[in-house]
Amino acid sequence: MAAKATLVTICVATMLLGGCGSDADSKVTSSAGRDEVERPTQRRSSSFFDLFGDNEEDQKIGVNRYLWAASLDTLSILPISSADPFSGVIATDWGRVNGASQPYRVTVYITEPALEARSLRVAVFRQSGGRAIAVSDDVAKEIENAILTRARQIRVAEAGRRS
Repeated sequence: MAAKATLVTICVATMLLGGCGSDADSKVTSSAGRDEVERPTQRRSSSFFDLFGDNEEDQKIGVNRYLWAASLDTLSILPISSADPFSGVIATDWGRVNGASQPYRVTVYITEPALEARSLRVAVFRQSGGRAIAVSDDVAKEIENAILTRARQIRVAEAGRRS
């Protein structure tokens, strides 16, 4: 019971501290291979009840759309458990790939709006004896490369449709 009380206390403290932050302007400048992302320079006051109302402000997604689409496409062989475009996280459930003896789980982190390798992080785990065990970095790099290749293909295909 003490563990539940501690967990509730941590959750409440996190929610209260979540509203703290700076009003500093932030803007990622546009350059080759980058999508421009702007954030509002002024914050309006908000409360807990704003979560349940209509939000009239446009929320911009801070992840690269090509990496996002390519990640979903590449991970389509596994069941997707969650995908949050605002935080840039895609997580799969356990699934078997190509008749593998052990199930695998993959988590993709898209950290920046640029279509570059540094914007993408992949974590791969295999299940063994009911535990999640990290797979070698080589496997994660192979998945990262597959996602980057697919993202570039999507971008080229989209550019071809525009012209």
